[in-house]
Amino acid sequence: MRWWHIAPVLALELELFPEDAWSAGMFWSELAEAHPGGTRHYTVALTPDGAVVGYAGLMAVAGEGDVQTIAVDGRHQGTGLGAALLADLVREAARRGCADLLLEVRVDNTRAQRLYERFGFEPVGIRRGYYQPANVDALVMRLDLAAASAAGAAPEDLDEPADHPRPDVKKDTPHG
Repeated sequence: MRWWHIAPVLALELELFPEDAWSAGMFWSELAEAHPGGTRHYTVALTPDGAVVGYAGLMAVAGEGDVQTIAVDGRHQGTGLGAALLADLVREAARRGCADLLLEVRVDNTRAQRLYERFGFEPVGIRRGYYQPANVDALVMRLDLAAASAAGAAPEDLDEPADHPRPDVKKDTPHG
């Protein structure tokens, strides 16, 4: 993700998460740490004409990773784009030497939970009232990257499941 993606990402954020959308300042703050040696990794999915149809972000600090955000335009949901974005975050977390990758997902978002389970994430707890102002609980899920690595899985093996091929979109990150 680059600075010029913030406006279309924010528009998509407001469309998808009207009650608890991130602010422009939050995205600017996150992107400020997405540099070589920084703690963040952000990516966007673009259509061939350059429209932003998805985005995802990772925080990696001291061997621990956290999925900060992941979102897909409603018209592109069910195409494998969410899996492609999540696979990018999993690979990046593994590349950065993270032992675990954590995330929070709304307890009422079963579609996203199924995606995370396909990648090997397992429920580890609940954060009560995490999503405000709706006061919706978050399911905390964890992927044990250290166990996958010990089992011989290379970062490139931690890819989206074969039954959901990568969609035909260009991913744009600051470094490639």
